[in-house]
Order: sequence, then C-alpha cells, then structure tokens
Amino acid sequence: MRKWFYLFWTTLLIGAGGAVIAGLALQIGNGGIQFKGTADLLLYSLILLGYGVLVSVYAQLGFFAYLILNYTGIGVFPRKAWRYIQLVLAVLALFELMFLRTFVSGDQSARTDLTLGVAILFTALIVSWLKMRSTNASAWVPTFFFMTAITIVEIIGVLRIGVDSATIFILVPLIACNAFQILMLHRVLKPATI
Repeated sequence: MRKWFYLFWTTLLIGAGGAVIAGLALQIGNGGIQFKGTADLLLYSLILLGYGVLVSVYAQLGFFAYLILNYTGIGVFPRKAWRYIQLVLAVLALFELMFLRTFVSGDQSARTDLTLGVAILFTALIVSWLKMRSTNASAWVPTFFFMTAITIVEIIGVLRIGVDSATIFILVPLIACNAFQILMLHRVLKPATI
C-alpha cells in the first residue's frame, strides 16, 4: 500500500511540474500575458500547479482503467493473441488520430494531427524501449498500447476543442504522468524483501 501511495503522490508532482513547464513555455512562446508583478506570476503558477494535479488524477484514472482492461484481456484471450490485439488497437488509434480525424471533420489541420500523432508515437517508442530494458521483451507491446491508445483516448476531450496550445498544455503533463506510471509499475508490483 505504501508503494501505491508513493506512486500516487509522485504522479501528482510530475503532473503539476509538467503543467507548470508547459504553461510557462506556452506563455513565453506566444508572447504571453503581461504580469503586473511577482504576485501575478505566483498566482498563475499556482493555477498551473492545480491544473497539473487535475491532469495527473485524470492520468491515474486512465492508468487504472488500463490495468483492468489488460487484466481482463489476459483472462479472455490467450497471451499471444492479446498482444496482437493491443498492437492492432494501438496502430488503429494512431491512424485515427493522424489521418481519419482530418478526413471526417474536414476543419482540422492535417499537419497538426500528424505532428501530434508522430509525437505520441515517438514518445511511446522511447517509453516502450525503456520499459523493455527495465523488465523483459514481453513488456514492449502493453507499454506501447498504453502510451498510444490509452493516451489518445485520454486526450479526446481536448482534441474536440481544436486549439493547439490547449492540446499541448494537457498533453505534456499527461504523457509525463503516463510514462512515469508505466515505468514504475514493475517496481510497485515487486514484492517487498524482508
């Protein structure tokens, strides 16, 4: 229980830090709002921290939903079949994000969706490789599935807004939280030595 508690609080901190970094970087990059003083900057940073905590809780809900889905998938399908199913679903989620959204809605920018999909794919490949190096080769597909398909499901709400800065603002802390949780999972599940 102590390890899960640690995972919860560290994920909160990572989400808060990711939101502060993304929010301040977006403000600086866009010319930003003019702060009248240090108090305004501190208040803005506090708002970003709160938002990051909310995003991290949302990421944790997605993580536990994934754990339940994975447990159910392993129980229903043979392990090898479940790996292929996860791989196909991950590729379909990326395909939908990068191409189908542009063709169906027409008003979205194809370049933005493609950039977002490539960023998620690149991050998923790196995190999957790190997870595989930390555990074993069979961890690659579930990690890739979590970092692509589950992350895309988690950002559907912000994608409907259609504002690039809002997407970046939620995606940075969300990916940081998801990567941290999946990379820490084997450490949390490892039995304690006495």
